[in-house]
Amino acid sequence: MLILAARRFISMALIMVVISFTLFAIFETDKLAVAGKVLGPYSSTEQRELWLENNGYNEPFFERYVSWVGNALVGDFGDSIQFKVPVSEILWPRLANTAILAGLYMAFMIPLSLTLGVIAGMKEGSFQDRAVSVGSVLTTSVPEFASATFFTAIFVFWLGWLPGTSAMTSGFSWAEIFLPVFVLVMYGFGYTTRMTRASMAEVMTSHYIRTAVLKGIPYRRVIMKHALRNALIAPFTVIILQLNWLLSGVIVVEVFFAYKGFGKLILDSALFGDIYLIEACTLVAVFVAVFSQFISDIGYTLLNPRIRFT
Repeated sequence: MLILAARRFISMALIMVVISFTLFAIFETDKLAVAGKVLGPYSSTEQRELWLENNGYNEPFFERYVSWVGNALVGDFGDSIQFKVPVSEILWPRLANTAILAGLYMAFMIPLSLTLGVIAGMKEGSFQDRAVSVGSVLTTSVPEFASATFFTAIFVFWLGWLPGTSAMTSGFSWAEIFLPVFVLVMYGFGYTTRMTRASMAEVMTSHYIRTAVLKGIPYRRVIMKHALRNALIAPFTVIILQLNWLLSGVIVVEVFFAYKGFGKLILDSALFGDIYLIEACTLVAVFVAVFSQFISDIGYTLLNPRIRFT
């Protein structure tokens, strides 16, 4: 286990180095363009060259890259061009907001999808299996913007139970966070449910499950002790990979409900052309992606010791 963890950690570090170098080369090779973004389109060439000199951009490329990586490791990504404050003052609160949204989504989605998937997979072809499968396909096939519009029309405009935005201007509010979480759960649980159902159905047809049933072991014990652990391997992968989607793939939901999260921050920085903010967001997103893969590999070996990675 320790050898596997060490290999995956080294691989994760190498990926981060390659991505960070590529990112730096893309955005900071053209120094005059960087100065133009910071000083504005109407700045003169002399003003841009003076800014480059004062900010160390005339140093060799690799020296600037090493300095940039060192600053990034301590959380110094420079000042945001759009917000005129250090990037870290914007980045970490937005990450915290998305973490709250993701945590609530996981807290509701995981028990719901695993329970429904196991129930459906236990009796393949039964009414409960077909009902769960059809419901999962229907919810997954509806995109977030459509379900957000639909539920907003019901809970906000028709019933008047909930606010239409989730800006959290007065602090955290359960009423404001409900609709974004509900929309994400309705969209995301179906795929995990179907993966769990397919994995559970496959496990239930295996020889060791049939042998356990024929030996007279209580059915509940067969499910909980023998079938469930092996059936959770496939949905575990799906759940871990959703960390990437929850970090930067929920832009539609965050924009629709005016929720100040990480996904909306990526969109705003890209539209404005905020170089330093884009670099910081990209590094964070890539780190979460490679770290989630690291967790997935370790989790595989814990769920099924027969699985080995080289």
